[in-house]
This record gives sequence, C-alpha cells and structure tokens, in this order.
Amino acid sequence: MRLNDMSPAAGSKPAKRRVGRGAGSGWGKTSARGQKGQKSRSGGGVRMGFEGGQLPLQMRVPKFGFRSRVGMTTAEVRLNEICKVDGDVVDIEAIRAANLISGSIKRVRIMLSGQVDRALTINGAGGTIGVTKGARSAIEAAGGKVEA
Repeated sequence: MRLNDMSPAAGSKPAKRRVGRGAGSGWGKTSARGQKGQKSRSGGGVRMGFEGGQLPLQMRVPKFGFRSRVGMTTAEVRLNEICKVDGDVVDIEAIRAANLISGSIKRVRIMLSGQVDRALTINGAGGTIGVTKGARSAIEAAGGKVEA
C-alpha cells in the first residue's frame, strides 16, 4: 500500500456543499447568504471580537496580574542545597559555581528547607543574596553568620 492508494472510509467524509448551482439545488440565488448587507458580499465580514463599534468584551473586563522583572532574575535556593557549595564563604558566584543557579540569575533567596551541617558565612554584598528569617536562625545555630 502506498500513500496514493489510501482513502478515507466510505461515508466518513460528506461531500462539500456546492452553493450557487441553481434553484433546484436548494442552495441557488443568494446561496444561503440572505439578501443584502456586509455578510452577503464577497470578502465581507467583521474581524474576530468586533462588536459593531461597541467596546469589545476583552477591553471591558478588568485586567489583573503582572510579571515582575525582578522575579525573573531571582532564584530560590534551599538550605540543604547551600551545603553543596565548596568553602565556608557563600556568595552568588560560589552558588553559580556549585551549579545551583543559571547564568541569568542575579539575586538569590535562601529558604529554610533541610539542615545546615557546618558553619557558613553568607556574603550577600549589594543585596544579591537574601535570607529568610528561619534560614538565618538555622545558619546562626550551626555557628555561621549572615553578612548584609
């Protein structure tokens, strides 16, 4: 069997309606377009969503939400993932070197999830690293410190 031998099952594809073929066909004269008006003309019709000049629905309904540009360059890192960073000083370059964030990320937020097993110094110079209240207490409880 080849592609040119294939055909749909009998009766599955009804014949296309052929309009404008005389009065006896039932689809002659105006060809089911009615009498006059924009929709009866060739190429006539209105674009999708057009309501005759009335303010369209998509413009009437209230809009909500937005995408924060800061949020697009901010990543959340868990506390147990921070332990994978080599060395005792954790900054954004060390987190990037540990392959925890991608190259486009400019800010990191450290969340309390898991435990820290060694004393770490979080160096968030210039506001690049933020630490939640719970994560801060867990880091300080392990003997580490958080520098602004």
